[in-house]
Amino acid sequence: MSRLNDTLARAWLQLGPRFLPFADAATEELPLGRLLRLSLFQVSVGMAVVLLTGTLNRVMILEMGIPAWTVAVVVAIPLLFAPLRALIGHRSDTHRSMLGWRRVPYIWMGTLVQFGGLAIMPFALLVLSSDTGYPDYLGQGAVGLAFLLVGAGLHTTQTAGLALATDLAPAEARPRVVALLYVMLLVGMMVSALGFGALLADFSHLRLIQVIQGAAVATMVLNGIALWKQEARDPARTAPGRPRTSFRTAFRTFCQGGRSVRLLVAVGLGTAAFSMQDVLLEPYGGEILNLSVSATTTLTALLAGGSLVGLALAARMLSRGGEPHRLAALGVLVGIVAFSAVIFAAPLASPLLFRIGTALIGFGGGLFAVGTLTAAMALADCGKSGLALGAWGAVQATAAGGAIALGGAIRDAVSGLASAGALGPALTDPTVGYSVVYHIEIALMFATLAAIGPLVRLAQSEPLRSPSRFGLAELPG
Repeated sequence: MSRLNDTLARAWLQLGPRFLPFADAATEELPLGRLLRLSLFQVSVGMAVVLLTGTLNRVMILEMGIPAWTVAVVVAIPLLFAPLRALIGHRSDTHRSMLGWRRVPYIWMGTLVQFGGLAIMPFALLVLSSDTGYPDYLGQGAVGLAFLLVGAGLHTTQTAGLALATDLAPAEARPRVVALLYVMLLVGMMVSALGFGALLADFSHLRLIQVIQGAAVATMVLNGIALWKQEARDPARTAPGRPRTSFRTAFRTFCQGGRSVRLLVAVGLGTAAFSMQDVLLEPYGGEILNLSVSATTTLTALLAGGSLVGLALAARMLSRGGEPHRLAALGVLVGIVAFSAVIFAAPLASPLLFRIGTALIGFGGGLFAVGTLTAAMALADCGKSGLALGAWGAVQATAAGGAIALGGAIRDAVSGLASAGALGPALTDPTVGYSVVYHIEIALMFATLAAIGPLVRLAQSEPLRSPSRFGLAELPG
C-alpha cells in the first residue's frame, strides 16, 4: 500500500505542472495557495473594469437616458491615470516607512480610492440622469470624479500588486506568476459580467445602487484578504533616512541603452495595432458581410480560440529555448496576414475568409502578448520591479484605450466623408471607413516590426536577465 501511495504521489506531481493550470507557477517561496490569495486583487480590478466599461456603459445610455457623448467621455476618464503607473511603481520601489512595507501602503491606498469612487458613483449617476433641479455640470462633474477615483484606485492597486508578486516570486518563476495574475483579471471580468448581468436583469435605480455599492464592499474584502500577511516587514529597507532616487533619475537609468525604451515602443505600437479593431469587427461582419447577430457573436469565440492556439505554440517555442522578441515579431507578421484577410473578405464577399482573419488576429495577438510579457519581465530586476511593470502597464493600457477610441472615431469620420461623396465617386462604399482603420493597423504592425527587430539581434548576443520556462500558466492579460 505504501508503494502504491508513493507511485500515485509521483504521478500527481508529474501531472500538475503539465496539465493543471498554474501549478507550475507555485514555488517554495510562494506556494500556490498564497499566490491564489494574492491574486484576489486582480479579481477586484477586473470587477471594476467590467463595471466601468461594460455594465454602466450600457445602463447609462439605455436605462438612464444619458447622452452617448457624455458616457464616452466619463468612460475614458480612468485612462487619464494610466500614464502615471510608472511613477506609482517607482514610488513603491523607494517608499519610506517606519513599518517596513513598500507595496502594502500603495495597494491599500488604491483600494480605498477605488472604494470611494464606487461608493459615490450611484448617487452621482442619479444626479446626472434625474430631474433633481441641480445644474447639469454638477452631475457631470460628480460622475467624472467617481470614474476618476475608480480608475486611479485600480491602476494604483494593480501596479503595486504586480510589483509585490514579482518581489515574492523567485526570478525564474516571475513571468508565470505575473501571467497567472493577469488570468485572474480575466476570471474576475467574466464572473463579474455574468453576475452584474443577472443582478440587473430587473433594472431599477435602487438595484443599481445596491450592485455598485456591493462592488465597493467586495473590493475592500477581496483586497484585504489578498494583502493579509503577504509582504514581510523590513524597516531597514524603508527607513525614513535612507536616500531615495528621484523618479527622473530612476527612469533615465531604466532607459539607458535604449533596450527598455525600444521594447516599450514596440509594446505600444503592437498593442494599438491589435486593439483598434476591438469595436469594429462585429459591425463589419454585420454591415458589410450581412452576418446575423448570432454569427457575429461567434467572432469573440474565434478570437479566443486563436489566442489559445497562439499560447500553445508560444509555450512550445519558449520551452525549447525560443527568443521572446522573435516570438512577438512572429505574432505581428501573423497579424498583418490576418488584417489582409479581413480586408479582402469584403470584395470577395467571403464570410469564411473573414472568420479565418478573425481567428488569426487572436492567434497573432496571443503570440505578441506572450513574447512582450516575457521580455518585459526580464527588465524587472535590481529591486525596480515596480518601475518596470508600471512602465509596461502604462504603455499597454494607454495604447489599448487610445487605439480603441481612435479606431471608432476614424471609422465614423471616414464613413461620413465617403457617404457624402467627399472622397470621390470610387470611395462611397460602406467598407471604406473600416478599410482605412484596418490599413492603419497594418501600418502600425510594420512600425512594430521596425521597433522590435533590433531587440532580436541584441537578445542573440546578450541573453535575457531573467530567463524562464513558459508553460500553461503564462496566459497574458
